[in-house]
Amino acid sequence: MRAMMLSRPTPVDESPLSIQDVSLPAAGPGEILIRVRACGVCHTDLHIVEGDLPSQKTPLIPGHQVVGVVEQVGAGVSRFMLGDRAGVPWLFASCGVCAMCRVERENLCEQITFTGYHVDGGYADFMVAKADYAYRVPDQFDDLSAAPLLCAGIIGYRSLRLSEIRPGGRLGLFGFGASAHLAIQVARHWGCEIFVFTRGEEHRRLARALGAVWVGGVEDRVPAALDSAVVFAPSGQVVIAALARLRRGGTLAINAIHLDRMPAFDYDLLYWERTMRSVSNSTRKDAEEFLSLAAAIPIRTHPVAYRLEQVNEALQALKRGSISGAAVLDLTDVEG
Repeated sequence: MRAMMLSRPTPVDESPLSIQDVSLPAAGPGEILIRVRACGVCHTDLHIVEGDLPSQKTPLIPGHQVVGVVEQVGAGVSRFMLGDRAGVPWLFASCGVCAMCRVERENLCEQITFTGYHVDGGYADFMVAKADYAYRVPDQFDDLSAAPLLCAGIIGYRSLRLSEIRPGGRLGLFGFGASAHLAIQVARHWGCEIFVFTRGEEHRRLARALGAVWVGGVEDRVPAALDSAVVFAPSGQVVIAALARLRRGGTLAINAIHLDRMPAFDYDLLYWERTMRSVSNSTRKDAEEFLSLAAAIPIRTHPVAYRLEQVNEALQALKRGSISGAAVLDLTDVEG
């Protein structure tokens, strides 16, 4: 099968992923083999490829927003049948027995493993997934449209929940990439008043089209203090700018698996019982809730399609911030 392989972390401008012919994997007990039809290209993939996150496996097939068809079912699997459509997210597996797993907080499991990071992911014709950590894909979404839901959507939904935004509240979104442009649709569904902070003019146009009441940069003045905010940009400076926009008692959720550096800041920005918290991965409950909500709204994901062998170009565009919507690899062109 074809796979885009990372031999070692390298800047994406050097096109580090190469197409290789590798052996077809097989589903073991509790697993399913999926023929990949679409795979989203995520900012986390960029951090993995460039080495911002410590390497866990080399060589590696990245990719963790996977939609495909079940081709093989391992022993003990009853959740899926041959021919079912399945979605695979960032969370590949957790231990299931630790204190966090026992209270449905498997996102904090110390034995947690991630798709396309600890194990090979979806930048390939086939991949293996744990059946209990894969999901039914709502029929409302075609393969390309569904792929961004599996990480950008799920983690954006968790970030909204951790920001403690209430229906009708005033919400700030800092950065407006793939995750934020899905989160804004959930927040609008909840009747929130949304302020978007982003630099790119294309991103600003999309934010306005999706219902933002105010769009500008982090340096701009806003007409009112925010009840809650979510930072999507991997920048400590942006975190401080977001904190400065919160009302007393407001909450800031940081949706970033990697942050460049948190600069020193005045304690007055955190005083008055403001809360600042990280968002770490997601749970299976998050995924189930979000996929159901995404179908009910329904969310539009605005996929920008690339072929498998164009993944380096997709990552380069992601790094430049030139993708308006969500980059998705389309693997349907080679299916037999």
